[in-house]
Amino acid sequence: MQAENATAGASVDASTRRILGLAWPALVVLAATPLYLLLDTAVVGRLGAQDLAALAAGATVLGTVTTQLTFLSYGTTARAARLFGANRRADALYEGLQATWVAVFVGAVLASVVFVASPQIMLWLAHDQQVADKATAWMHVTCASIIPALVTMAGNGWLRGMSNTRLPLYFTLAGVIPMAVAVPWAVNRFGLVGSAYANVLGEWIIAACFLVALGRAWAREGDDRSIAPRWSVIKPQLVMGKDLIARSLSFQVAFLSAAAVAGRMGPASLAAHQILLQLWNFLTLVLDSMAIAAQALVGAALGARSAPVARAVANRVLRFSVLVAGLLAVVLAAGYHVFPLIFTQDTSVLDTMQVPWWLLIVLVLLGGVVFALDGVLLGAADVSFLRNATIASVVLGFIPVVWLAWIFGWGLTGVWCGLLAFIALRLLAVWWRYRGDAWLRPAL
Repeated sequence: MQAENATAGASVDASTRRILGLAWPALVVLAATPLYLLLDTAVVGRLGAQDLAALAAGATVLGTVTTQLTFLSYGTTARAARLFGANRRADALYEGLQATWVAVFVGAVLASVVFVASPQIMLWLAHDQQVADKATAWMHVTCASIIPALVTMAGNGWLRGMSNTRLPLYFTLAGVIPMAVAVPWAVNRFGLVGSAYANVLGEWIIAACFLVALGRAWAREGDDRSIAPRWSVIKPQLVMGKDLIARSLSFQVAFLSAAAVAGRMGPASLAAHQILLQLWNFLTLVLDSMAIAAQALVGAALGARSAPVARAVANRVLRFSVLVAGLLAVVLAAGYHVFPLIFTQDTSVLDTMQVPWWLLIVLVLLGGVVFALDGVLLGAADVSFLRNATIASVVLGFIPVVWLAWIFGWGLTGVWCGLLAFIALRLLAVWWRYRGDAWLRPAL
């Protein structure tokens, strides 16, 4: 395991090769966990409906907890990239070190709270005591994975900030592969809780890789500063984290509301919505990998105090992301009569999906711009603007349209028009910001 690439030079190369070099490992890292969860679900599904329901309840809680803390990766990337671009390697590493302390402290608190509250939370989610008991047993073991999961987020953050997405790829595979191999045996041997054992094993392997890489890089590039927690560094990270958490919560409100309204429209609408939503989630992984490349390169350019280079990086990433989105949209349009049949043969569900399918295609096209510019502004640490823009898009665009769809009976098409309004308003906001110069601020 080598960390040398993490501290390789701070020059900013905005070529297509460089963007792809950062994006494709990031894509694999982003896709690894969802793909593992599909395997985990398939394995646990053989145990029966109760175990599968318990896994769903537990995974919902775990996903909600970790999703709100993505600032450990995105915020750390922005700050480390600025410092790396300024050729302040030791300071960039120090950001990663302090972010790791935040991950440990916050993870310990969250793990304790979730462990104690699991029986009540799972009963509220499951509405069935037997399912809740199974979910609680799963969650009690899985709580041991919360700290390493957050350490991994911080590790992804500082390595991406130093324009290295390959080591996170290797580390992720080092944990996910044993996890995938272990889960069938563990579930067969221990039942549902075996799924939790496999998850904990994989998360600790990944976190250990990041910790070793951080320790080796600090031993080589660090200075005489103490590795103990330092409030003067942690405080700005938490301030940025506050904005990113608010932004993430607004996403949760939008998509939970969409599911709630779709569910009120009947089983066919809910099933069609689930298929479309899972497709959207998968496609956003591709677009988000472009955003990660934008974060690293824009942050490095601004750290080097080169606004023209940051602008050039943003332009190139934007063009490339729009191209990728266009190709994805063409594939979806060409597969209009084929792809839905992969997920269901139910004619009522297929009929319900017809118009929303084309709205999904429009969302992908708009997403090519939105995700790229999100990455640009995150790399510029312009998180307050992103927070405000996202919340405003939910309040002014999504919520009114989606509930009007329920009131006036617009069906699933109305729900996806709400999601379209949400993305469209975000696009207008980030495009306006991108066209100005406010995000091209001096380096930290």
